[in-house]
Amino acid sequence: MGSIVVAKNLEKSSKNEGKIEEKMFSLSEEIKQDTYSPKIIGFLCNWCTYAGADLAGVSRFQYPTEIKIIRVMCSTRIDPVIILETLYNGADGVFIGGCHLGDCHYITGNYHTMHKLDMTKQLIEMAGLDKNRVRLEWISASEGQRFANIVKDFTEEIKRLGQSPISASLREDKKDEKILRTIKIAKNAAMSFRLRSVVARIRKSVDEGNVYGEKVSQEKFQQLMSQLIVEEYIRSGILLTLEKNPKTVEEIADEIDIPTEIIFKNIARLWKKQVVLPYGQKGLSPTYMGGIR
Repeated sequence: MGSIVVAKNLEKSSKNEGKIEEKMFSLSEEIKQDTYSPKIIGFLCNWCTYAGADLAGVSRFQYPTEIKIIRVMCSTRIDPVIILETLYNGADGVFIGGCHLGDCHYITGNYHTMHKLDMTKQLIEMAGLDKNRVRLEWISASEGQRFANIVKDFTEEIKRLGQSPISASLREDKKDEKILRTIKIAKNAAMSFRLRSVVARIRKSVDEGNVYGEKVSQEKFQQLMSQLIVEEYIRSGILLTLEKNPKTVEEIADEIDIPTEIIFKNIARLWKKQVVLPYGQKGLSPTYMGGIR
């Protein structure tokens, strides 16, 4: 009799275990679908957006915890290189919050932020990432609810975009060398003195004009700026490929995925400045190496 009871209990226990395993499997599948928690870095201006975030906390306005906040004295302190470096190190999104235009604690700091971010987004797109992974918003100290709403909206946008190719490759320990290289090229381009000096003059050229009062239209300046960004990206790509070994024009073109004729034109310009120098020959094709930096 006792053995029958034990057998029935074992059978019942086995069925329960089966149900538990089934539920656990179902739960694990739900978790797999829901586990993606984006890494978002937020750079907030001390005087406005950070104070707005503080108000949101004090007022108990709920917003996603995925955003990790870093306080800076002014939004313009967030250099394009910092944004690209943040993405390079695995962030899925970068949020920048500053004072409303005209209300900057440092007078024109946020205007420079705006122009620098336009340049950064173009470089991000050239590197193969979605420019919507970076967002700039003007939020005052009294706009706690607005801060919470914007962070919610941005987090949903990043979730919709999914993991950045860099973030995904770093987490799976399977680095996508191509995307890492393109981001590094973009970062090097953002360090270009020529690019930085032009970005610094945007507001004066468009809004104030030169000493003769001559102004450049916003549209014209954007066209010139876009052309300059493309040139600096290509040149940075060439120099990056020549860091270790001399290469032919065809090899450089294959490595950074840019047409051979464009590479050749830029090699010629860099040669004139002694930034790239001829090194030797591979078959019938000359090879080049980095020169004066």
